[in-house]
Amino acid sequence: MKQYRLSPEELTWRCDPAQFEFKTTEKLCCLEETIGQDRALAAIEFGLGIEADGFNVFILGEAGTGRSSTIRKLLDKRSLKEPVPDDWCYVRDFGDGSRPTHIRLPFGKGKDCQRDVDALVVQLATAIPKLFESKEYEQAKNQIANESQEQNKKLVQELEEQVNKEGFLLQRTVGGLVLVPTKNKEPISQKGFAELEEEDRQAIEKMGVVLQAQLNEVLRKVVELEKEMRAATLKMEKDLLSRTLCHLYEDLAEKYKKYPKVLAHFENCIKDIICRVDEFRPSQGTQVLPGGKVAHQEPSFDRYRINLFVDNSDAKGAPVVYEANPTYFNLFGRIEHIITSGTATTNFTMVKSGALHRANGGYLILDCRETLMNLFSYEALKRSLRNGEVKIEDMAEQYRLIATVSLKPEAVPLRCKVILIGVPWLYYLLYQLDPDFRKYFKVKADFDRMMDNTWENVQQYALFVATKCKEEKLLPFAPSGVARVIEHAARLIDDKNRLSSRFIDVADLIREAAFFAKRHDVKTVEREHVELAIESKIYRSNRVEERVQELIDDGTLLIDTEGEVVGQLNGLSVYMLGDYAFGRPTRITVRTFMGKGGVVNIEREAKLSGPIYDKGLLILGGFIGDRFAQDKPLALAASICFEQSYGGVEGDSASSAEIYGLLSALSGLPLSQAIAVTGSVNQRGQVQAIGGVNEKIEGFYVVCKTKGLNGKQGVIIPASNAKNLMLKQEVVDAVAAEKFHVWAVSDIDQGIELLTGVPAGEPQEDGTWPEGTVNYLVNKRLREMAEGIFRFGREEGKDSNS
Repeated sequence: MKQYRLSPEELTWRCDPAQFEFKTTEKLCCLEETIGQDRALAAIEFGLGIEADGFNVFILGEAGTGRSSTIRKLLDKRSLKEPVPDDWCYVRDFGDGSRPTHIRLPFGKGKDCQRDVDALVVQLATAIPKLFESKEYEQAKNQIANESQEQNKKLVQELEEQVNKEGFLLQRTVGGLVLVPTKNKEPISQKGFAELEEEDRQAIEKMGVVLQAQLNEVLRKVVELEKEMRAATLKMEKDLLSRTLCHLYEDLAEKYKKYPKVLAHFENCIKDIICRVDEFRPSQGTQVLPGGKVAHQEPSFDRYRINLFVDNSDAKGAPVVYEANPTYFNLFGRIEHIITSGTATTNFTMVKSGALHRANGGYLILDCRETLMNLFSYEALKRSLRNGEVKIEDMAEQYRLIATVSLKPEAVPLRCKVILIGVPWLYYLLYQLDPDFRKYFKVKADFDRMMDNTWENVQQYALFVATKCKEEKLLPFAPSGVARVIEHAARLIDDKNRLSSRFIDVADLIREAAFFAKRHDVKTVEREHVELAIESKIYRSNRVEERVQELIDDGTLLIDTEGEVVGQLNGLSVYMLGDYAFGRPTRITVRTFMGKGGVVNIEREAKLSGPIYDKGLLILGGFIGDRFAQDKPLALAASICFEQSYGGVEGDSASSAEIYGLLSALSGLPLSQAIAVTGSVNQRGQVQAIGGVNEKIEGFYVVCKTKGLNGKQGVIIPASNAKNLMLKQEVVDAVAAEKFHVWAVSDIDQGIELLTGVPAGEPQEDGTWPEGTVNYLVNKRLREMAEGIFRFGREEGKDSNS
């Protein structure tokens, strides 16, 4: 048994504090790079550097491995060397007003332009009303009116002279000008007209028809003169307004002459103001409100403002935008509305940018899970990458029963590198199920959960501890404290040759250790403070573990740690409780009897087992058949049970224990109850590595310690798991004192020898086994079963024939 026993030095790895050349981490510089992620960093560097379409980056890895912090740090440094992108502005569409157009300006110019236009709008709001109240305007308007009145007066006078000459009088009434016949220059009344001779009446009527035609012609000319006067007045107002506007816009036009779209916008503004001249007249200032109230409404000039949609004036390089809540509107912008009297109104100034607009010309970082969970976001993101533009749309419009009129801003051209961050299964799921995904996210940056345990990485870990202490103003760590943190990093990954890359867990340990050091009123964090932080976290999480141990102590859960029993042994299981895992023994029993049912597992029949466990059971049958059924059929029926197990069972780590129990039941040799077993097995009888080896060993150690250590107790593990051992110091000390043992075996024969104290036996040339060995006894029993089945079959056949 000694050849399989592991020494105390093989049970853990200790980081030597003497390798550090500092007294405290306060003397160390801050860590500049990410530790142990060379592959991921190379992929990120490639993805950020290539400018071809579709080479966006998907960063995958477990949470806490530094995915977000790494990409942000890299982008913050990289973006400073890249040019600042342009500003984007939206202006009113002076067509139908529903399609705001964008203007692209160099960074900083957008803010200047908005400020200049706002100042101009204030000038317009003051200057234009004053223009219509100015003396110049009144004089020009009066001149046109006077000229029109003179022409009207002349026409009426000429008509009046003609009418008087023909014996008529031109009389003004409420209904307008009317012709009245006269006699001796006095108007003829209707009675007088009736008393005239028939011939005179006909002459007057005939002349009246002629004069009425002339009067109608004069009235028509008067109307035309009024139209001409209004047209002349309007032309005068537009000319006057145009001169004023040209003067007001002159400086801006000169300042922004390099930007044709800005000049075109200024021209459109001038045209629109001139077309709205009727709104600026003093007489056009009132409106009737509901309730009969009359209010004065000043003409609005807001339509001539500029909506600074994306402002990069304060940027120091390419933008780096991280959108924590990637809803559709947060990503692609929104059109806001104002509710007035129950009516929603909007305009181009209420068009707001999204994260994709702000990241244009730079980098956008998104959480993949959050993006997929938000309706429309993922599909719209792919559409933007496909079309190379960002379009603001009202996504709720397709769900309305009635179509409503809303703004449709012009799409903004997109040039942006998108970085998605997610867990591995999300990446592979999207790659498998979404054909577009592989087109737009061609670069995979895979963050590993572990790194090599090398001298360089250990030194980098020390820098990480120093960085955390400086960033969060924690107490500095002594070399012994740093060494214990690094040892815990190896325990987190269950490997002496690896260190954990889940820096979120390591950072928490640093904070907790610093907390206890501060509570103890010391100046540096030592090894004992890190130990205290680890034990304290275990104590906060292990309530269930203690309850299970109490059930074992009081005999509710049947576990033996001494003695020998045929077909019974202690298997080891790991209980996973979210952030905490612990190991405990489970009694496994095996019963064999004559039959052809093969190996029956009670957990499997009760549907309490998972597929991997079932696979291990089938492998067990393959091993027994390969070793013992080459010269005879298997006439075996066996049942295997995890006693007092009332939940699901998964994994194949108990398959070696099940084989040991089966061999014991067949051979009749008792198994030591002081030894617990873990390890999977293949059909050739080779014991294979399993997970949770540290928790399993420590779990059985606690049970043995509670019942009393006798120097014979221990755990059999696969030899390939020796590198994974990072046991607690208490267990290592017990092994050193030979109160507890850990054996590492590579095949079933080695394990059965440890459990029974009887050699397994090697097959001889004639296919038999040495007498007295385990395999000999098993083979003998299986042959007896086969012969028994054969005899029983013959006797049953004779009885049926007779």
